[in-house]
Amino acid sequence: MSSPIVKIGITGIALGVAVMIITIAVVTGFQQQIINKITTFTSHLQINDYDPNQSLEPNPITFDPIIIDEIKSSPNIQHIQSFATKNGILKTKTENEGIVLKGVSTDYDWSFLKPYISEGTALHIVRDTISKDIFVSQTLANKLNLTLNQKLLVYFMTKKKLADTAFRGQNFIDYEPRVRDFYVKGFFNTGFSDFDKNLVFVDIKQIQKLNYWKENEVAGYEIYLKDFQLLESSLENINDMVGYQYTVASVKQLQSAIFSWLDMIDVNAIIIITLMVLVAAINMISALLILILERTNLVGILKSLGSTNGSVRKIFFHVSLKLLIKGLFYGNVIAIVFCLLQSQFKIATLNPATYYLDAVPINFSLMHILLVNVGTIITCLLMMFLPTLILNKITPMKAIRFS
Repeated sequence: MSSPIVKIGITGIALGVAVMIITIAVVTGFQQQIINKITTFTSHLQINDYDPNQSLEPNPITFDPIIIDEIKSSPNIQHIQSFATKNGILKTKTENEGIVLKGVSTDYDWSFLKPYISEGTALHIVRDTISKDIFVSQTLANKLNLTLNQKLLVYFMTKKKLADTAFRGQNFIDYEPRVRDFYVKGFFNTGFSDFDKNLVFVDIKQIQKLNYWKENEVAGYEIYLKDFQLLESSLENINDMVGYQYTVASVKQLQSAIFSWLDMIDVNAIIIITLMVLVAAINMISALLILILERTNLVGILKSLGSTNGSVRKIFFHVSLKLLIKGLFYGNVIAIVFCLLQSQFKIATLNPATYYLDAVPINFSLMHILLVNVGTIITCLLMMFLPTLILNKITPMKAIRFS
């Protein structure tokens, strides 16, 4: 009778462990991929002008090179780069589309975006000349039927201060339409629709010229960190360096909705892992209980020969541990094979419009596998103490008579 019950118990443990390992690999992989994509465009930290009405037409800031050098020398800072943004309308012969231009300079690190280049190349920014190249998302290119080296016209509304001496020399803001021509240098495709739908890259000097900014004026600075886990402490550090006249925001603040969504995924993962641990433990308890009841005669004989409850319990614990290890072995094999196949062949796919990824990501970590196995063993062994309590009620005379 115990044979099928034991096999069911081993199968339950194997499936439970496999599901736990795969869940952790998928959840952590998903979070890593999403965070990597977000920080490709927004960086880990951003420094901007202190303006309560933040928009894509920010006020310019001028940074002291000493402060920039101080930020670069911080232990967790990987890179710092300037940027500027501006709204525009991209016009072709047949279509018009609202876009956001992101101006970048010679200090821009393209290594974050290079894996997502689908055609052409990224921008090549030179300090002494203004580039007319434009780097466009594949989503926008498909929508407007753009091709490499195609000439595009982009229209802008630019703020311009007007001096009016009739009102005591006060400056008044007026808007003027302006147009610039660009040539398509390349296309990128991240699968992140929030950015791909309207973001393009240009030379920052184009935006400076359009906004009547000086050469050293930019919209802000983007900072990349070496260790994302130290985000909060790095935020406080940079805040102290730049002072109250600037605002420093983390990617979690800039993209709070997405990070709230990622936190919910964590909760789901915890629930799944907890249920799987309970399933594995209940399977082991059931198998152990059947083993004890089927061997009541053996328990009686051992006790009649002088064995204590503790020594008999150790025997059943030893047998249960062997069954548990067998279940863990099969569970690990199933999980590792699935993770390797998914990493190589992308068997399980996703809708990029909903999940921002085209396939289920996998973060294969030996530490995660070790923690799952150790946690399962400890939990199951602790819970297996419950069915062994029945050994205390088995007396040699009743057990031998029962046989």
